[in-house]
Amino acid sequence: MKYFSYVCFLTRKIITMEETSVFEKFELHLDQSAKDFLKETAKWAYFLSIMGFIGIGLMVLLALFAGTLFSTMGSTLPGAIAMGGGSFGVIMGVFYFAFAAIYFFPVYYLNKFGTNAKRAFKENDSEALTKSFEYLKSHYKFIGIFTLSIMILYGLIIVFAILGGLFAR
Repeated sequence: MKYFSYVCFLTRKIITMEETSVFEKFELHLDQSAKDFLKETAKWAYFLSIMGFIGIGLMVLLALFAGTLFSTMGSTLPGAIAMGGGSFGVIMGVFYFAFAAIYFFPVYYLNKFGTNAKRAFKENDSEALTKSFEYLKSHYKFIGIFTLSIMILYGLIIVFAILGGLFAR
């Protein structure tokens, strides 16, 4: 009987230990300098996101007028640009529009981080601060995946260039 009650006692202890983990007891407290750093970071993130939205707008404008721009350049400087005139402009327009669409997401996440973080400190709102960190995580996750994709693309381009050079002989 002693053994059974000891096992039940251990079982209860294990259950209560699992219910309140170390991470649930841990509270993070920010001192004033950390809060000031976060406030300043939020301001710069918001500024950079506004500049990013302006850049996206300029890319979309360039995408819309790329056909006209390159066809005009092709007719004025026929010897300097051997790019097919208007068709090259359409290709460049699609390229700029696609790049603007891709660039939109990290700028959006950065904007949401800056907006929520500024609001969190202004209203002393923990939920807004948590939401802002969620957007910051999404921003860096997008940048990381995009960087990895570009590195893989560069690797494939290098491999195909080497293979093309070897088989061209």
